[in-house]
Amino acid sequence: MVFSSSLFLFLFFPLFLIGYIILPKNLKNTWILISSLAFYYWGAPLFIYILVSTTVIDFFLIKEIHQSETRSRKKLFLLASLGLNLGLLAYFKYANFFIENVNDVLGSVGFTQIGWTKIALPIGISFYTFETLTYAIDVFRGIHAPLKRIHHYLLYIVCFPKLIAGPIVRFNVIADQIPNRNETIDNQIFGFYRFSIGLAKKVLVANTLGAFASETMNLPYNQLDTSMAWLGILAYTFQIYFDFSGYSDMAIGIGKIMGFSFSENFDNPYNSRSITEFWRRWHMTLGTWMKNYLYIPLGGNQVRSKNRLYFNLILVFLLSGLWHGASWNFVIWGAFHGLFLILDRIFLAKVLESIGTIPSVLFTFLVVMIGWVFFSLNNFSDAMNYIKILFSFNFHLTAIPIGNEFVFTLIVASIFSFSGLTKFGKKFQSFIYTEFEYSASKAFATLFIGVILYGISASYITSTGFNPFIYFRF
Repeated sequence: MVFSSSLFLFLFFPLFLIGYIILPKNLKNTWILISSLAFYYWGAPLFIYILVSTTVIDFFLIKEIHQSETRSRKKLFLLASLGLNLGLLAYFKYANFFIENVNDVLGSVGFTQIGWTKIALPIGISFYTFETLTYAIDVFRGIHAPLKRIHHYLLYIVCFPKLIAGPIVRFNVIADQIPNRNETIDNQIFGFYRFSIGLAKKVLVANTLGAFASETMNLPYNQLDTSMAWLGILAYTFQIYFDFSGYSDMAIGIGKIMGFSFSENFDNPYNSRSITEFWRRWHMTLGTWMKNYLYIPLGGNQVRSKNRLYFNLILVFLLSGLWHGASWNFVIWGAFHGLFLILDRIFLAKVLESIGTIPSVLFTFLVVMIGWVFFSLNNFSDAMNYIKILFSFNFHLTAIPIGNEFVFTLIVASIFSFSGLTKFGKKFQSFIYTEFEYSASKAFATLFIGVILYGISASYITSTGFNPFIYFRF
C-alpha cells in the first residue's frame, strides 16, 4: 500500500484519521502502532513477523548497551544489534545479488552453479535497517537514552508515514516526541495541506512524466534518437524528484497531523551549483545519516592524507549506491557521484564558482541527468547504450506521441524545480511550505486548498493505471 493509492486515500487514511482524532491522548500511540502494523502487513504479510520479532530482540539488546557498565560489554551488545539488523538486510536484499554474481563466475570457469531459490525483497527494508542502526549507535554513543517501553520502540521503527520510504528519522531527533508531543488543530490542518501538496506532486506531475519516461527509455535502441533520448531522461529526472519529494511531503504531513516533526528531505536539489551541493539538498536525511554514521567515523574531512579523504568519499558513495539497490548499476551510480565529489575538491568547485550561477547549475544538472541513466536502467550495457544515443547526435523522428499534457507538466516541473534560483521563486516556495500564524480565514484557506488538491489527485488516480513509486523497491 502506498500513499498515492485508492485504498489508502479512500479507506486507510480516513479511518486512521477518524480513530486518531476521537481516541484519548493515552491511546493515540497505540492506535498509530496498530495502524502501522496493519499498513505494513498489507504489503508484506510474511515479513511483518520477522520485522516485529527482530525489533523486540533489538529492544533488549540496546537496553543492555545502556545498562552495561563497561565499554567492552557495551561494544559486545552493539555488535550483536548491528549483526542482527545488517544480517537481515544482507540476506533479504543482497543474497540474490551475491549468488547471481558467484554463479556468473562459476559458470565462466566451467564449474557447477549454486542452486538457489530467489528471495523476495521486503518493502522498506533499507529504511527500516537505517533506523534500527541509528537507535543502537545513538544509545551506544550516549546521545540519548533508549526508550523505556517496548511499544514505543516498535512505534519508532514501524510508524507508517516514514516506514516505506523515509524520511530517515534519526532516533535522537524523534525520541522525546514519542511519549509526549504537542498537537494543535493548526498543525493538523497544515499537515493535511502538506500531505495534499505531496500527493499532487506525485500524482499530477511525477506520474505524467513517468509514463513518458518509461515508454521512451524502454524503446529498442534502434528506434530511439538523440532528441527523444534526452527528452526521456529529462522526464525521468523530474519524475524521480517529484515522486520522491512528493512522498516525503506526504510523510511529513501525516507526521505533522500526529504531532511529529520529521526532518525535511529535499531543498531544491536541481538548483545546486556542484555535486557536493546537490548532496546537501537531495535526500538530505540519507546524506546526514551517511555523514554521521559512516563518513565521520572513517575520519571525515579531518584525515591527514588527501588520498584517504578521496577513499572515504568513494567508499561512502559506493555503499550509498549499493544501499539503493542490489545491482552493479547502483554501485556505478554511487561511484559516479563519488568521482564528481572528489573532482569538486581537487579543482571543479573553483571552476564552477568562477563561471557563475546559471552555467554551474546547468552543468551540475547535466551531470545528475547522466547519473540517472545508470539509476533508472537495469544493467550496465543498457545504460551505456542509452548514453551513446544521448551523445550520438543522431536525430530522426521517433514514433512516440508527445501530448499537450506531458508538455504542460514538463514546463510546470521545470519552473518549480528551478524557481529557487529567483527571489520570487524563493518567496513563493516559502509561502507554500512554511507554517505561519493561523487565523480562522488562513486555516480555512489552507484546508480548502488541501481538500481541492486531495480531490483532484484522488480523481486522477482512479482514472489511470500508471501509479509507480520509484523508492518503494528500496
